[in-house]
Amino acid sequence: MQTIASLSLVNGPDTVTRALAWLESLAGQQQWPSHMGFKLGLCLDEALTNIVLYGFQGKDKDAADNRIDIAVLQEGSTLVLDISDNGLPFDPTRKQVSSLATSLEDAEIGGHGLRLMRHYLQDIQYRRTAQHNHLRLVAALDSNDR
Repeated sequence: MQTIASLSLVNGPDTVTRALAWLESLAGQQQWPSHMGFKLGLCLDEALTNIVLYGFQGKDKDAADNRIDIAVLQEGSTLVLDISDNGLPFDPTRKQVSSLATSLEDAEIGGHGLRLMRHYLQDIQYRRTAQHNHLRLVAALDSNDR
């Protein structure tokens, strides 16, 4: 796989916004189909929001050593978002997705990000090494993207 772009961020209030703007710009430069840009953006938003909100709990949330690194890799029609952070361990691949509500009255706001990620992505991989979380989001161009 070839790395086509990377971004390093310090955790802070504008982390998600900056990363999404970077990914949108990259999608334009790489001329990805709009559907691919949408699904990668949605999945990056979900992953980063969880990292920013929960990954650095108990630490100074805006400390300069709270790092998040993102790389976009490509091989053929497969795009990969690699996200690395030095926050608390969390493996989303082990998280169970809650059942969908059967009525609007029973529906709750939030808690559907992992379901969306699993819908849009071909694979989600996680590993923990040397005090870092490594999340790999794999998306494939399909007939809807061309």
